[in-house]
Parts: sequence; structure tokens; C-alpha cells
Amino acid sequence: METHPVIQSAQNPRVKEMLRLKEKSRARMQAQKFIIEGVRELELAIERQYNILEFYYEPAILNPATLSGILKKLQVRQTEISPIVLSGAAFEKLAQRSSTEGIIAVAATKSHELSDLKITAINPLYLVAEAPEKPGNIGALLRTADAAGVDAVIIANPKTDLYNPNVIRSSVGGVFTVPVAMGTSEEVLDFLQVAKANVFAAALQASKPHTEVSYTDTTAIVVGTEATGLEAIWLERANQNIRIPMRGKIDSMNVSVAAGILIFEAIRQRDIS
Repeated sequence: METHPVIQSAQNPRVKEMLRLKEKSRARMQAQKFIIEGVRELELAIERQYNILEFYYEPAILNPATLSGILKKLQVRQTEISPIVLSGAAFEKLAQRSSTEGIIAVAATKSHELSDLKITAINPLYLVAEAPEKPGNIGALLRTADAAGVDAVIIANPKTDLYNPNVIRSSVGGVFTVPVAMGTSEEVLDFLQVAKANVFAAALQASKPHTEVSYTDTTAIVVGTEATGLEAIWLERANQNIRIPMRGKIDSMNVSVAAGILIFEAIRQRDIS
């Protein structure tokens, strides 16, 4: 059986560098690298042709058959990569979550310019999130977008690094499966105008119930932050503001929940049209 090099110490320079990539957005941006942890997440990244630069595993945790399967997928997708064994101490230093699966990889980031989006659908459906800050919310939005099969998620005025480990974890790999682009609100609106998209902004002002508009043509559903809502530019340039009728005493809901309700109404309409 092939033996792989071993890192024993949690103070090893490679471990320290991975820790920097895990904890610091600036380090990820400068190196154009990020950390992937977990079997499903790594497999999805490989399938979506992310360049895996380094691959580490903890043999006391990772099933040998799983290791073999991942290595085969890596060999199919890119040049052969030599895995490195991490001791329990070194792996524990890096692990993001307690119920870990014994795998950590370093991958190259991708560009997420609006010009990078290659949409082939006839009437695409976009989810636009304006200035989301919480990694958990971004991850949940990506999971919802994956579940609904939206054509792209666009983040306007991004406040959080897309490759933050908490985004990857909370998206359960959705960050890899859904095309994602970023830009300023004005850039995104210009992109949507060129795409001839109907822009529906989730807002209370001058709004219609979300079930009273049509999403069957090229559509962008736009959600803002729970605290401040959408910038004025979205309310000024949207085709229509929409709202989710609420029956309780609280007049807001989690942004990912709201996005899910709106997106799946769009999917329902498209399924019956």
C-alpha cells in the first residue's frame, strides 16, 4: 500500500499557512486560495473543476475507500496530486467543525465577475442578494438557490468573502454548485438591464403580494438585509416591488427564508406555464 508523507506537528509551516487561509480573508485574497473541509464539499468542488492544490487527510478518521474514491476523482479532473497525512493534533488545529470527516484541501479561488457568468437558459432566473454580511445567511441563500436550480446568484455590494469557511460549511458545498457573480448594485442593475430581466425587489414600499406578479420571463428576485432592507437604487430601478404577506406581529423574516418563498413561487409559476 502506498505511503504518504506525514505532518505530525500542529506548528508545521504548512499547517500555519492553512490556518491563515482559514481565518483571514486578506490571506485568501492575496494568495487566491481557500480551504475546503469535508467529503461532500470537496467532491462538489472537484466536479465543478476547482483546481485542488493540496490535499490532506487524517487516517484515523477518513475511511480508506472514501480516500481512494476522492483520489480517483482528482486524477480524472486534474493532474495527479500527492496527499499528505495529518496527525490528530495537526488536523484538530485546522478542523472547522466538530463532526469532521478527516479531509482538508487547499484550492484556488475562481473569478466571480459579472462578465464571467455564462447563462444558457432561455429565460434565466437570478437571485440577487444585496450586501449580505452573515456567512450563515449567504450559505443558506446558496443552498436555497441550488435546491431551486436558479441560474445564478448575484451578490451586490458584497460585504463577506465568498470563500469564508463558514459560507462553505453553511452552504453544504452550494458555493460550488451555483454560478455566483459579484458587483456593485449599479453594475448588477446594468447587467440585468442588458439581460432584459424583470427585476422584482423585496420591499414593502409600493409593493404587490409576491403571488400577483409573473416570474415566467427572465427574472431577478432581489433581497436585502434584514436590518436595513434594500438600497434606494433598487427601489428606484426595479420593475416592481414585492412583499410576502405576513399574518403575525413580526414584520420581517430571515433573508434566506424570504428568498426561498419568493424563488419557489417563481419555480411554481414556471412549472405550470
